[in-house]
Amino acid sequence: MRGDCFKMRMEEILFQVGVVPVIKMDTAEHAVPLAQALARGGLPAAEITFRSKAAADSIRAIAQQVPELFVCAGTVLTPQLAQEAVDAGARAIISPGLNVETVRWCVQKEIPVIPGCATPSEVETAMREGLSMVKLFPAEVVGGVGMLKAMAGPYADMKFMPTGGVKPNNLADYLTQKNVVACGGTWIVPYELLEAERFDEIEALAREAAQLRDKARG
Repeated sequence: MRGDCFKMRMEEILFQVGVVPVIKMDTAEHAVPLAQALARGGLPAAEITFRSKAAADSIRAIAQQVPELFVCAGTVLTPQLAQEAVDAGARAIISPGLNVETVRWCVQKEIPVIPGCATPSEVETAMREGLSMVKLFPAEVVGGVGMLKAMAGPYADMKFMPTGGVKPNNLADYLTQKNVVACGGTWIVPYELLEAERFDEIEALAREAAQLRDKARG
């Protein structure tokens, strides 16, 4: 029961956020000012991908210094990486694909996990593992909104976080789907702005995304 409550809490938080910035950090020194900029802009969540050596330290810094931000670990491919992410303070584990070993590790530890799914078979595998939310990835490539509509029939209780190809011009199309909790997006934190420490511009992009979210959901 505790695990079920934890998952529901995660889904509630992500629904309120609506748009989760997906970020590759090259230095942990940027983590805190970035998290603060996102929170000020109205997007108090982030997926820090394990695509660089700075991921764990970035998650740790955010968890300790900006606790109001729901920090998730992305591109988590193994239980070992999941352990490292959780030890650093990640509040949820996200992956590009469905690795059953990693999912089972998270379920056993009662850590919210959102594996990537691109097919109905993968969705059914996630359901058999007790999950009620997955990441549709890469969303635009595998059918986008059309795929979500198709999934809604046979998998009425499954929720999705589409990521991959979601941008300002199609964000509303995704967020208005009843089976979408939130969308992942890379456009909110462009690499060049992060490297240049232009956090005011990142804050502005976050605010624009938050406004699009609010307009889409009324």
